Amino acid sequence: MPKHKKKKERKELREELSVEDLIAALKVKREPVSDDIQVLDNYPLKPPFSYALIIKEKDTGDISYIVDEIPLDNQEKEMYAKIKEILEASLEAPLEEESPLESFRRQFPKIIEKHKNLLKGLSSISMRKIEYYLERDIAGYGKIDPLMADPNIEDISCSGVGRPVYLWHRKYENIKTNIYFDDKEELDNFVMKLVHRAGKHVSVAYPTVDATLPGKHRLAVYYRNEVTPLGTSFTIRKFREDPLSIIDLINNETISLEVATYLWLLCENKFSSMIIGATGAGKTTALNAIASLIHPEQKIITVEEVAEINLLRDNWVSTIARAGFGVEGAGEISLYSLIKAAVRHRPDWIIVGEVRGEEAYVLFQALATGHGGLCTMHAEDAETAIKRLTQPPMNIPDNIIPLMNCVISVKHVKAPILVGYERRRSRRKFVKVSEIIDAKRIHDVFIWDSSSDEYIDDLQNSYLFAKIADKWGLPVEYVHEEFERRKNVLRYLLAKNVRSCRRIAKFLTRFYNDPEAVYEEAMSMGGV
Repeated sequence: MPKHKKKKERKELREELSVEDLIAALKVKREPVSDDIQVLDNYPLKPPFSYALIIKEKDTGDISYIVDEIPLDNQEKEMYAKIKEILEASLEAPLEEESPLESFRRQFPKIIEKHKNLLKGLSSISMRKIEYYLERDIAGYGKIDPLMADPNIEDISCSGVGRPVYLWHRKYENIKTNIYFDDKEELDNFVMKLVHRAGKHVSVAYPTVDATLPGKHRLAVYYRNEVTPLGTSFTIRKFREDPLSIIDLINNETISLEVATYLWLLCENKFSSMIIGATGAGKTTALNAIASLIHPEQKIITVEEVAEINLLRDNWVSTIARAGFGVEGAGEISLYSLIKAAVRHRPDWIIVGEVRGEEAYVLFQALATGHGGLCTMHAEDAETAIKRLTQPPMNIPDNIIPLMNCVISVKHVKAPILVGYERRRSRRKFVKVSEIIDAKRIHDVFIWDSSSDEYIDDLQNSYLFAKIADKWGLPVEYVHEEFERRKNVLRYLLAKNVRSCRRIAKFLTRFYNDPEAVYEEAMSMGGV
């Protein structure tokens, strides 16, 4: 066959179509939405093949998340099965630093080219549809792959066979989907694949797994009926590639401009902070955002059991605890040993994803030697946090409790369901910022008033402002004046929409190199 004819056939086989062409070509007759259903939202996930449709039943008010995927016809399903079998036999392991998706996209055209005779009579549109499903099921996350592509989703969970997959949506909160696992074997195999992708092992002997998926998504698994009578279940906590910054928290009304300015001064002076709250309150998000205020040139070491912190900076070392091997757990690397090792690397800051055991004592010892510290802990308020710190298994002596200078209480504030009042959206909020004077004395500098949705502050009596003044060798009045100036700088960032962590880091570098010039720039902007 002439070479130019081969090229032409290859072009027809892998015809490059624009998204607009595909959308037009992939129009499928769907049942019209029922009169009993209200469409709340509709947006693309992986266009033109999958979309999110969020609906509300008018009778019950139930909200559902519908994954609307383009279906395969019978011929396409048959071809999909044949090609999938070929790919499973032919695909090689990803190259170093190559994701499964990148590997699939690199190898797929070459494998298809070798079996092009199999595809005779198949249109380019059908081929693209088949390729979507192959990519989804082999290199992606199978049935839940469209959910993984939705940036509005925080958590995805399945509690067993025949039960709908649930998710946590940033706008609609807990809602069920139209995705089900139809039989026990399908769900077991799906979870096994997820665990292997995370580089871990799951079995009847080891039925619980806590692991990190590619993309740093957090995976928790119960396998079969060993600990859960209803069988295999899983939860995926999705990881944000672009973490929320302190400017995002202000824009989202999670904190006020004044709270952000206060935290900036604390970070600049290497005062340590502990973020407390219940599960799902937004502790790790808050920790990431506060860490974005740390001087860009300072060295940070993070210590976690599962990777969740994402700082997007160069001078950062991320360390992850490791489980042991065998029955006796030989080779285990605990949070305790990681914090001990971190001190030897001379970091400016040690950040611990969550403290709940003996590692807390080592962290406090690091704070005593001048390191800055950030961490999270499960607690309802500052008083409860101190009680947890001073009791087993943490056992922090009362006299070194003040080394943790600040306690930030975050809460997922759920809107009450009241007759006669319009229901508001629930949201995450910094409800209290407290300074630790000693183990028995706490000073609340910011308290969120839910009735007015405003912060009540007592900065005039701030214990840490007095310590900053002593550190600077200046009157405390100057600290308050500098607080107002820094507030203007953050207001400038808000007005300029400088929200990403990387852009904030560049701005802070400019500010620390020439604070007066940057402040004049901020003040010269109208409205600041």
